[in-house]
Order: sequence, then C-alpha cells, then structure tokens
Amino acid sequence: MKAIQPEIGEFIRGSLISRSYRTIAKDQELTDREIQIAKGDRDGIKNKQVDGITIITLAGSIDGMTAPGITEFIQEQIAKGNTKLVADLSAVDYTSSAGLRVLIGAIKETRAQRGDLRLTGVQRDVLKVLNLSGFTNILKMFNNVDAAVASYS
Repeated sequence: MKAIQPEIGEFIRGSLISRSYRTIAKDQELTDREIQIAKGDRDGIKNKQVDGITIITLAGSIDGMTAPGITEFIQEQIAKGNTKLVADLSAVDYTSSAGLRVLIGAIKETRAQRGDLRLTGVQRDVLKVLNLSGFTNILKMFNNVDAAVASYS
C-alpha cells in the first residue's frame, strides 16, 4: 500500500475529504471502511434515549480511525443538551490511546455541564487498557445498561 499523502482540505484517516471519495480511494488505496468514515457513515455508533439518559452503543475498535467520528458524535449529543451518557461497550473489542482520549474528553465535557459518562459492557481487553491507564479510578462502570441508567436516579 502506498503511503498516504493528504492534501489540504482532505480527510484521510482522520481529516475531511474535499475530493471524490472514489478518486482518493483509487489514488491512495483507501479501504471501503475508510471511505465510509470519511463520508460520515457512523456504522458502529447507535444511540437511544431512556428516561432522559442517552445510551450510546459502540461496536468494533476505538482507535485512530474511529475516534474522530465517535468524538464528533458525542460532542453533538452534548451540544443537544444530552449530558447524561451511558456508553455500551459490549461490542467493543479494542481501544487504543485514541479511545482513551475520546473517553476523557466526554467525561470532561459532560461533567462540566453537570452530567457524566458511565460505561457498561466493558470487555476484558478493553478493561485491561482502562486499568493500566488509571481510567477505572475516574469512570463509573456497570454490568449492564439498565444498572448504568438507574445510577443516574
């Protein structure tokens, strides 16, 4: 695979694309998933409201490729006034330091507005990363979504 050489105004593996997605894919050999992310496709991010709590369900990996989209999604929720968040990570099998940045950013923004971010369904490998980074001391984690939602009462 060729090295990616983004031009100004493009979204290549984390930035905004201004040229044709297929042209960039052909020129730069981007994967279909990278094209979806660049188009703003939010596969793997779902949300619903339960009793005034926003439940965000994530799937796959939280890494340098997916973190910008997740951050943007969370910021949109907070801008709408949805500051009580539950992140269901039961389908997340990996997180990198980019994922940790997503979490810390969400915690700071929600708590600044008298809300919070609570986690549920944290898988073993993700929990290891959270433990090693000290995040388990600042995050509230629950066994299931219902318990996390109830914790806001």
